[in-house]
Amino acid sequence: MSENLEATQLSELTQFVGKHFIYTYDNGWQYELYVKNARTIDYRIHSGMVGGRWVKGQQAHIVRLSDEIFKISWDEPTGTCVSVAFILSTRQIHGVIFFPAWIAENPQLTVCFQNEHEDEMYRYRDAGPTYPKLVIDEFASITFQEDVGSDREDIIACSPEQLPENYASRRN
Repeated sequence: MSENLEATQLSELTQFVGKHFIYTYDNGWQYELYVKNARTIDYRIHSGMVGGRWVKGQQAHIVRLSDEIFKISWDEPTGTCVSVAFILSTRQIHGVIFFPAWIAENPQLTVCFQNEHEDEMYRYRDAGPTYPKLVIDEFASITFQEDVGSDREDIIACSPEQLPENYASRRN
C-alpha cells in the first residue's frame, strides 16, 4: 500500500487554493467558503437551518476531479458530514450535508463561532441522537468568487451578523 494517502497532489490544487466563494443553494440557503490552503477551509453560513454559524480552520479533504471541478469533504465536531463539489467553469456547486438527528431537532445549538465551542459541540454530538441523519442534497450557484491568496485570517474573521450590510449580496 502506498504511503501517500492523498487523492490529489498539492500541485494540482493551486488554481483552487485561495479562492473565496459566496453561494446560494436552490433551497435558498446562503453559504460562504474560503479555501485557506490544501487541507483547511473557513466558512460562514448566512442563511438556512444553521444560519449565523461560522468556523475557522476546518480540516478538509480537497481533491481535483478534473481541470475545473474540485471537491471538499469534511467531518465536523458536531457529527455533521459535508461534501461539496465546485464546478468553476459553470459557477455551480453540488453539496450534500448529513446532519445528525440532534441538529435537525435543535439546529440553533450550533449557531455560534464553533472554534470557541468545540467541547460543547462534542458533548451535543455524543449525547445524540445521531440517527436518522437529515440529508440535504442540493445544487447551488456561485454568486461571488474571488482569488484572495492562501492562509489569510482576515477573509472569514467575524460572524455573519457583524458584516457590512449587503456583504453577502455581492455579485460578480
